[in-house]
This record gives sequence, C-alpha cells and structure tokens, in this order.
Amino acid sequence: MAEFPLEPNLSKILIMSVALQCSDEILTIVSMLSVQNVFYRPKDKQALADQKKAKFNQPEGDHLTLLAVYNSWKNNKFSNAWCYENFVQIRTLKRAQDVRKQLLGIMDRHKLDVVSAGKNTVRIQKTICSGFFRNAAKKDPQEGYRTLVDSQVVYIHPSSALFNRQPEWVIYHELVQTTKEYMREVTTIDPKWLVEFAPAFFKFSDPTKLSKFKKNQRLEPLYNKY
Repeated sequence: MAEFPLEPNLSKILIMSVALQCSDEILTIVSMLSVQNVFYRPKDKQALADQKKAKFNQPEGDHLTLLAVYNSWKNNKFSNAWCYENFVQIRTLKRAQDVRKQLLGIMDRHKLDVVSAGKNTVRIQKTICSGFFRNAAKKDPQEGYRTLVDSQVVYIHPSSALFNRQPEWVIYHELVQTTKEYMREVTTIDPKWLVEFAPAFFKFSDPTKLSKFKKNQRLEPLYNKY
C-alpha cells in the first residue's frame, strides 16, 4: 500500500479491486477522487450546467458518476470541446488522467491485474465499502443520516447524485462543514457488506437484546454496545 501516493483508504480499495475484479474502474475512480472540482457552474448558465451534470448521475451514487464522466470523456477521445460542452474542468480531468497513468504504472510494476467489472457495479460498490466502512451512515427517521461509528448527524451534499434519492444505507468519501455537516462523494451500500469487510467493527445483532430503534438497524458497531 505504501507504494501508492494516496491516502490509505484509497490505496486499500485499489488493492482490493484486484481481488474483486474491478481494478480498471477503481483506478479511474481513485484518480477522480484525487482531484477537485470536476464540474464548473457559470453564473449566467447555472441551469444548463446543472442539466448537463445530471446526465452523468448514476443511481449507485457519486463514485460511479465520476467514473461515468471520465469514461464519457475517454469515449470522446479526451476532447477539450466535450469538456466545454458539458461544463467539465479540462485541467481537472487531465490531472486525473495523469494520476491514473501513474497508478497504472505502479500496478504494472507490481504485477497487479487490471480487470474491468463490465456492468457489474456491485463489485465496484463493495470495493469502495471495503476501504471506507468507517464512513458508513444510515438514514435517520427524524433528519438526515447518522454515522454508524459515532452516531453523528450528517446530510447528503446537494451536489450529490443521491441528493434526491436519499437511500437507506450509504458510505461517503469525506465530510465537509458548511451550514450542516455534509457527506461528499456518496455511494449506496448493502449493510451486509459492512459485516463482510469489517467484522472487527460490525456484526449482526441479536434481535432479542435490542431496543426497537436498534432492531430496525439490525447492524451493530462492536464497540457501541446497547
């Protein structure tokens, strides 16, 4: 993991992606997460920019949306005109492309297979979950979401592909504080994956020992005893 010039969580999902056979997609997603501000929104064209951005939104969430943006750029031969038409920052995508080439070189050097998941998005979601399980959150009946690790109230950022969907279970890349504590880069998950990839953190709870509220969650951080 130390070979990759990345934060540990991103290095972990890159390595895990080889086992889950989605390393081609995770390479791109990690590269896109390593850069900032993929889209821009001119004041005089905000509605059009929002409309163009919405075309890339994926039902699984923001990680797959970033992948869709990069792949669309690639399919259009890395065109500058395509970026302009879609309100995408050309410099940002070129930086992501450079990061991807660097990471691909490291994977080649260590003989790590680069394999595509094809249309199997679950592999990609599971891989992301394996590295960011500490950033899991569940929809709260009262407001927003609650993080599983520390029960913090958080919200999906308005720019997220999932903002209008509000799925039950998610993981996020990072939290940003503005008017509220917002989750950035959010992806839907199946809670079973938390137990699968982080059994030291999560387990399925004994329903006979839980309050009504916790029975609804059915998943328990090990160090958060009820």
